[in-house]
Amino acid sequence: MATITFKGNPIQTAGALPKVGAGAPAFKLTAADLADVGLEQFAGKKKIISIVPSLDTSVCAASAVKFDRDVAALPDTVLINVSADLPFAQKRFCDSQGLKNVVTLSTLRSPSFGKDYGVQIVTGPLAGLMSRAVLVLDRNDTVVYAEQVPEIAREPDYATALFAAKKA
Repeated sequence: MATITFKGNPIQTAGALPKVGAGAPAFKLTAADLADVGLEQFAGKKKIISIVPSLDTSVCAASAVKFDRDVAALPDTVLINVSADLPFAQKRFCDSQGLKNVVTLSTLRSPSFGKDYGVQIVTGPLAGLMSRAVLVLDRNDTVVYAEQVPEIAREPDYATALFAAKKA
């Protein structure tokens, strides 16, 4: 269990992020077209997995926009944004923001993702959603960077995540 904060108040997650050097857990999440998507569908690519509580918040929205813009310069890298938002809402958000480089995936049919990745919030007003975290995986799905953002209302360390993706 990890302790993070939401607007300065302590909350806990169901576990801890996968460690650097470990293999990323497999998943099946729901895409905008309602198809099931697994990690294997991004085989051979580097992956930035941005996990957020909801794209319907200012910090999550800013994070998606920033990563979408910056990942365009990274060859063979896919940006995966995971949230509990419905796939329709994720698509509407991306369309409204003109995002082209992000693959949005929903935990709609896969609530186990939050537990498997240690990001499910289990206490406080956001219980049931996921904490803000970033993982970078190499082409073999090995974790090369992991950040559990300590304050949900704060943006992740973009520069370090993007640097990790460049050298992965």
